Amino acid sequence: MLLTISTEHSPATDLGYLLAKNPWRPQSQALSFGQAHVFYPEASSERCTAALLVDVDPIALVRGPGDQDGPLAQYVNDRPYVASSFLSVALAQVFGSALGARCKERPDLAQTPIPLEVELPVLRCRAGEHRLRACFEPLGYAVECRNLALDPAFPEWGASPYFALRLRIQARLAEVLTHLYVLLPALDGDKHYYVGQDEVDKIVAKGGAWLAAHPERDWITRSYLRRRSSLVAQALAKLLSLNAEDIEEDSAVKDQDEGTLEARISLNEQRMERVQAKLLELGARSVLDVGCGEGNLLGRLLAHAQFERLLGIDVSCLALERAGERLKLDRMPPMKRARIDLQQGSLSYRDKRMQGFDAICAIEVIEHIDASRLQVFASNLFGHAHPGCILITTPNVEYNVLFATLPAGRMRHRDHRFEWTRAEFRQWAGNVAQQYGYQFEIEGIGAVDPELGAPTQMAVFTR
Repeated sequence: MLLTISTEHSPATDLGYLLAKNPWRPQSQALSFGQAHVFYPEASSERCTAALLVDVDPIALVRGPGDQDGPLAQYVNDRPYVASSFLSVALAQVFGSALGARCKERPDLAQTPIPLEVELPVLRCRAGEHRLRACFEPLGYAVECRNLALDPAFPEWGASPYFALRLRIQARLAEVLTHLYVLLPALDGDKHYYVGQDEVDKIVAKGGAWLAAHPERDWITRSYLRRRSSLVAQALAKLLSLNAEDIEEDSAVKDQDEGTLEARISLNEQRMERVQAKLLELGARSVLDVGCGEGNLLGRLLAHAQFERLLGIDVSCLALERAGERLKLDRMPPMKRARIDLQQGSLSYRDKRMQGFDAICAIEVIEHIDASRLQVFASNLFGHAHPGCILITTPNVEYNVLFATLPAGRMRHRDHRFEWTRAEFRQWAGNVAQQYGYQFEIEGIGAVDPELGAPTQMAVFTR
């Protein structure tokens, strides 16, 4: 696997000081799983490029203590060739001083933002380009990425989960390296070693305040820790404690006695808690979660005996696979397993499986639908499925100005087709309620700004 870091800072060869690696002397370093090589393909005062080549030893990998995916892992494994946790470990070991913002020869340089360009020829990201961009762009990177074909000789096979990535930014080198250290294994979605308690300390130490304020904080943390819920909860609690200026915090709350305040939780957690509470309040016994993702809401509802039938539907088979893993369906007791099911599908089409439920939830779903398809969505949900109650949440675009890391005019996620104001959402909700014979109420979720409202708005439809 290969990583290059380039700069046109003047003089560009200062990059050698920052990395503590002489541009005119190639170096090699032994790793537990192979060797790392550092060399400079170009080194002039105008432009300097440092290359880190990680040569993974497959034999050492098999003999090592890392996690294995099965009996064939030693023979069929993309880890040695694709930017992943191997590269993250190599960064920490080879560029340790730079990662820690230390530069013995030029300490001032380590604290100076310089133009940097990072290239990764092959990076695995099963979540797709939108997730890749959502991880880097809020940090200020200009992102260029190209989805690699599964096999160029057979274009009909389609795209692979691999990307060629180029990043450009004006920043301290230490910041860029910490971003890579955390995001590379998170995007890959796996690690070559056991994920335990010490990984919580690593993500907090390397992520720090930038991850605490990141709009994809929850997803990054879950993926970095391989979706181990207990570790994820610990990491998020520590990250939130670092973020004193958390944009989801209600400013009015700051004036209250600290000892009386509950620990802050993420906006996504608040959404799930509110939806769960509302379903319990409404007395729903059968619930369909449309766009269920990794099954966060379903897992919560399954803990309550009130919910006798749960169905999660998502357009992504990969998301459903991860939901099954997260919910541990293969190890669930038979009586509990009989209460829940996961199916591939979409509310863009009529589906008899969606009928007969007390409640249907669409949590942060409609903003991913093209505006031209909203009428079809409403017809299938309110008309065809026609449950007793419907819960829909969506971002409040007015609140976006309070997100410090979100550039002006940009939506919260690259895949969003639109984001509504409170008035626009109320108008849409009123129209569909009148058309299909429902009553509705609008609630805010998250910290409420006196003028801009809450970050999330929820419509509760009942008939």
